[in-house]
Amino acid sequence: MKLSKKILSFAIISMFVMGLAACGSASSGNKESNNSGNANGDGENAKSEETVSGSIVLSGSSALQPLAAAAAEEFMNNNGEAEVQVQGGGSGTGLSQVSEGQVDIGNSDVFAEEKEGIPADELVDHKVAVVGMAAIVNPEVGITDITKEDLIKVFTGEITNWKELGGADEKITLVNRPDSSGTRATFVKYALEGATPAEGITEDSSSRVLQLVGETPGAIGYNAFSYLDDTIQALSIDGVEPTDENVQSGDYPIWAYQHMYTKGEATELAKAFIEYMLSDDVQKNLVPAQGYISATEMKIERDVEGNISEK
Repeated sequence: MKLSKKILSFAIISMFVMGLAACGSASSGNKESNNSGNANGDGENAKSEETVSGSIVLSGSSALQPLAAAAAEEFMNNNGEAEVQVQGGGSGTGLSQVSEGQVDIGNSDVFAEEKEGIPADELVDHKVAVVGMAAIVNPEVGITDITKEDLIKVFTGEITNWKELGGADEKITLVNRPDSSGTRATFVKYALEGATPAEGITEDSSSRVLQLVGETPGAIGYNAFSYLDDTIQALSIDGVEPTDENVQSGDYPIWAYQHMYTKGEATELAKAFIEYMLSDDVQKNLVPAQGYISATEMKIERDVEGNISEK
């Protein structure tokens, strides 16, 4: 009888110990399962933060196009499932298309408020860079500096031969931009003080303007700093050279913000791309490498009315 009680007691104790072991194993299994789930979740979150996907289209300013295209290429290299298409067409086209929902981002050299027929109150402005613009001439015209007063006379047709400015005896050929061009709007406002240019060759593409001025005797046009090369002569204005430093200080007057407009607040891929444009990596490296001026390096700022103030 005593032996039976001992055997029963031993059995009960064994079952109790086995039960504790099973609970411990289950608890350990749950803990590992939870940790594994958290690791997978964190990995997925990290991945979603690092890369984005989808497709967006940008259109507009030809002055901003080289920077936007270079940034898009780097962005797509970092985000293999994202596609960013960059098109030109001029600032007016970019603003019209983004306001109508035809593209995701509208690139512009000018404030949306400056373009007639654009619902600026529906658009959100993202200033991603600054571009300086220079009057450019065929190298054979024989001048390197011009006063703003004479520049206005040249573009309005009052001065028609370079010899009137001490240059070569060569008829002046104007190379203008179409009315929709933001580059034209900026040049007219800040270089010509609002004067309407006389008739001449009209070309929208910045690269084509560069080519025409470089190849046409007596030609004068205007282009963004990012397009300047040794095939043309960039003119100083009233003795002030067209340089980044002179734009940043406010000494050189012909410049504009490079705007990326979205209809309402940017979302998803458009938001990610604009944030990339404003990142230190782009602003401190790609922007100057492409011939633009970082918006963060400006010592002055300009509002839509053209008023200048210290930053």
